Amino acid sequence: MKILPVLSRITLLALATLAALPLAAQPKAKGKGKGGKPALPEGVEVIRDIVFCERDEGVLTLDLYRPKDRQDDLPVVIWIHGGGWLKGSKDRCPGVFLAAEGFAVVSTSYRLASVAPWPAQIDDCYETVRWVRREAEKYGFDSDHIGVWGGSAGGHLAALVGTRPYPGEEETSSRVQAVCDWYGPSDLLTMPPNVVSEKRTLEQVANSNGAKLLGATVRDVPGLARDASAFHQVSGDDPPFLIMHGAEDPRVPLVQSVKLHEALAEAGVGSELVILEEAGHGGAEFRTPEVQATVRDFFSRTLR
Repeated sequence: MKILPVLSRITLLALATLAALPLAAQPKAKGKGKGGKPALPEGVEVIRDIVFCERDEGVLTLDLYRPKDRQDDLPVVIWIHGGGWLKGSKDRCPGVFLAAEGFAVVSTSYRLASVAPWPAQIDDCYETVRWVRREAEKYGFDSDHIGVWGGSAGGHLAALVGTRPYPGEEETSSRVQAVCDWYGPSDLLTMPPNVVSEKRTLEQVANSNGAKLLGATVRDVPGLARDASAFHQVSGDDPPFLIMHGAEDPRVPLVQSVKLHEALAEAGVGSELVILEEAGHGGAEFRTPEVQATVRDFFSRTLR
């Protein structure tokens, strides 16, 4: 197995100095998207609502964004939406800009916790990766270079795709070559909403999103909580990571990303943690051209 050079670095991006980062010219988008859907950059096409698997609860679909003019097979970036595992949609994909940079971008869906308990969510993400490989010839994908990227609950799932091998036999591999994790919980055992404290009663913890994901509080199912936590799944053959987190995140503490970054570095895995000063849980600070450049450069280094 080829070992990538270790990149272990923490970068602090102050909002006042973001403009100092290099950025290539970005194609202009054609106006605003409809219904919250992203506007397409010039030269990009989209195929929406492709069925990639069927579950007992119904079919799951994805959207595919890709450059209209393409000659070689395209590296693929899969976007996994957030929403606390209880809501959210593939329709609002912040990675559409990458399709104008020579990537195929797949925005996927997964079964929400209100529909199916863990591990349905991660199983659906694995299946998205397998679909990309199975359909590589049809859609012009480079099946050897697939990355995942997600925000919040989607960041949690993206990190798990990169660290938690599928616990069974696979005809088609679900392993990926790069992970971008935006402010995702990495250790459910220590996430504040899941832990009883002076400020949180057992009843409040039982109603947390983490408990709804697992079907019980983390103290009742600690093994399941570890299984659903990238921090506890890290190993030396994991792909390189880019982790981005707001310094003032009120929902997912910054330490969740710090400890995952440190675990990856200790295992010899390439990892960069970018901390956005004054940024919270997502928001405008994560939609700047400079942040886009950081994400684009990471996937360019790891997937090309």
